[in-house]
Amino acid sequence: MQTASDLIHPMRFNEFRKMALVSMEEICHEIFQENQASIKTKKESVAIRNLANIFDTTLKLSNEKGFQTMSLRDLSQASGLSMGALYSYFTSKEELLEMIQNQGRRLTRRVLRQQIAQVTPADQKLRTAIRTHLYLTEVMHPWFYFSFMETKNLHKAQQKKSIEGELASEQIFVEILKEGLKKKAFQLEQPILTASVIKAMMQDWYVKRWKHSRRGITVDEYADFVIFVVESIVLPSDAGKAL
Repeated sequence: MQTASDLIHPMRFNEFRKMALVSMEEICHEIFQENQASIKTKKESVAIRNLANIFDTTLKLSNEKGFQTMSLRDLSQASGLSMGALYSYFTSKEELLEMIQNQGRRLTRRVLRQQIAQVTPADQKLRTAIRTHLYLTEVMHPWFYFSFMETKNLHKAQQKKSIEGELASEQIFVEILKEGLKKKAFQLEQPILTASVIKAMMQDWYVKRWKHSRRGITVDEYADFVIFVVESIVLPSDAGKAL
């Protein structure tokens, strides 16, 4: 299925992945800069490489056995970093969790906002937001899956931040839908509920990814389909659908 967005915003997943990987490196760089006082490794290139390793390994282990069950010794063995090396970046699992959650939320907000800012019409913004969000969940699948599955096991303060992060990304869709209503590009009665349904379709991709993989559905195909479904709901009946 090919959408009109491909003519306006031709980026597909393989191109997006290259851009997002650069963004992840930038986030690790920012985390290093923000925590220089507490991080004992002072060589920036080494610190960034090790932070990326720590984050990736933590998410992998957490999605296999759960963050609460994972020990720092497990992390040390799986990452290839000594216990002393781990403690040079954080002092506890709680601090590590805070860093990981901040990294994911920051990257999601930044990339979504950057991509949406490149287009002006509300319908193009909506397509771009859907495609970008889905591509992000594919690039950062371990983080999104971790964030969704582990929220119930987090301390109340972390639960609150996790919920706020989800609502913040949903709010982006609310803003686009309201803008489209104001400009008469969209026709719908419940922008908040519609945004919630869009978010649910996003979650189905990364929470039940096995189901789509078994059916041979790619993230590009899923993004095209979600855009088609959403536009069939929000576009005026006389508007051309993105097909």
